[in-house]
Amino acid sequence: MTVHHVQPNVTASQRHHDEKTRLLELMDRRNGKWTPSHPRHRLLDALYGFLKYKDSQGAELNRLLGLYSRVSKSQKALLDHHIAYSSKFDEVDRKLARNQAVCDSIVDSALDFYEVPYSELTAHVREREAAGQTADRISVSQALKHIVRDWTTEGQHERNSTFACLLHTLVQLFPHRHGTIDPIRVLLPGAGHGRLGHDIERLGGFEVTINEWSMYMNVAYRFLEEHGQAVKHTFYPFVEGWSHHATDADMQRSLSFPDVDLQPSAVLMAEGDFTTSFNEQKGYYDVVITYFFIDTARNLLSYFDTIKKVLKPGGYWINLGPLLYGTAPFVQLSLEEIIKITEAMGFHYQDTDRKCGDLTLEGATVRGMEAIYGFDNRALTKNAYNAQFWVAKR
Repeated sequence: MTVHHVQPNVTASQRHHDEKTRLLELMDRRNGKWTPSHPRHRLLDALYGFLKYKDSQGAELNRLLGLYSRVSKSQKALLDHHIAYSSKFDEVDRKLARNQAVCDSIVDSALDFYEVPYSELTAHVREREAAGQTADRISVSQALKHIVRDWTTEGQHERNSTFACLLHTLVQLFPHRHGTIDPIRVLLPGAGHGRLGHDIERLGGFEVTINEWSMYMNVAYRFLEEHGQAVKHTFYPFVEGWSHHATDADMQRSLSFPDVDLQPSAVLMAEGDFTTSFNEQKGYYDVVITYFFIDTARNLLSYFDTIKKVLKPGGYWINLGPLLYGTAPFVQLSLEEIIKITEAMGFHYQDTDRKCGDLTLEGATVRGMEAIYGFDNRALTKNAYNAQFWVAKR
């Protein structure tokens, strides 16, 4: 997908209109070869996953019920007398059904936004099922969990641990942004459900573009765009997993989202591959923020090339995230190696604020901070990274 250069006098609504026009052209079946990697095929696969959410989760629940059947009668009697354990399966099943209602709304919203007939989706589902392709339970679950992180009050502790550093850095870099004719243009690739982008836009003086490749994330974000009134929706994000709960009530609790009103016209979502989506925006952005992103690269050097390409001379690359590489990356660089390579490409690492953590390497300005990444603030486990923060000038 190509995101075209936006002139300063183009309104936010016009930006969205133009981007959607290009997106629908990209989604056309006649655009390119029809394969599983075609954008429309990936969209239909994601909708298949949301449509079959309860079936997929129900199969896992039935597996757990089958394991429970091996418990002796006397042991079941003990469990049922004191904690009504057997009834827990029915209660979880009911809450999975309520989650399915949210998933159905996500599907309906996506069909409308992407202008896909329901008959096309059902035909795709039949084809996938006939081929023995089951719906992707994990990707749907992760998309719902990211709603917790980005758009609920309970996700605030995770957001606050890292967002504060990024927002503070932007304010420090652009203290006079309100007095400029043109807004400061910010690009956030790998934006997920977009909360960071919206928080940046709320600072004022920034024109924010977010980018995401995953259709599972994108269809949920489009739902949020359309139905973004605060605390309008309720779901049960923790009933899918039975581990690490202090109480049964913690596992079965509901959350409401979004925690604040979401303004759909404030931020532009540009879907697609970061390395190809912005080919016509060379030297366009003042800032690129890679937040929990660079380690997702198949080819890390292509990410670096793209960041350099889209930044204006003198523009800033701000990074915050781990170096947790995937299953088949072309290269896997240490932090020290990343600094050496990007400096060789012309990036100049800037001094950073101690508010963003302690210095990681002697003689370098990169800082590390604890970044929690667990979705459930009541869980009896904690996942955290020593996320690396830097500011580099092109």
